[in-house]
Amino acid sequence: MTDHATHQEAVAKIVALIKDIEFGMLTTTDAEGRLHSRPMSTNKQVDFDGDVWFFTYASTPKVHEIENKPYVNVAFSNPRSQTYVSLSGRAELVRDRAKLEELWKPELKAWFPKGLDEPDIALLKINPDQGEYWDTPSSVVSHALSFIKRVTSGNPAEPALNEKVDL
Repeated sequence: MTDHATHQEAVAKIVALIKDIEFGMLTTTDAEGRLHSRPMSTNKQVDFDGDVWFFTYASTPKVHEIENKPYVNVAFSNPRSQTYVSLSGRAELVRDRAKLEELWKPELKAWFPKGLDEPDIALLKINPDQGEYWDTPSSVVSHALSFIKRVTSGNPAEPALNEKVDL
C-alpha cells in the first residue's frame, strides 16, 4: 500500500480485529525445517503499529527456533464473529524491563509464578511485515441463515471481506 492514510487504516483494521482475540497460533520453523505451531496469549496487547507481544521463558524451544529462523506466522481466529487474521514477520526476544512492566498483567502469574522476578522471563516481539484478514460483518445467526438460504437457492455464498496488507 502506498497511501499512508490507507496503510494506517489497514493496520488499524488488523489491530481492531485481533485486539479481542486473546490467543494466536505462533508458527516457527524447527532445525529440520518443519513448521511448529503453539497457542500463545497476547493478553490483548497489540501496539498501534501492529506489533504483537507474547510473554515467554527465554530458554524455550520456540525461542531457539526463532534465534535460528526469525521469520514466523501468527494466526488469530474468532469463529464466533467469523474473523480470521494471519500475520507474517520477524520475531525477536526482548528483555527490556520497562516493556515487561508495561505489558505485565496479574493473571500472567499462572504461567510465571514469580512474576517479573522470574529469572528467565522475556517477551517475544512479533513485528509483522504482512497481514491478511478475513472479516464477515455479520453475526453467527445471520451467517447461518444466509448459508441455509444460499444452499437451498443454489446461489453461491458471498465471500468474507479479505485483504492482504503490507505492514
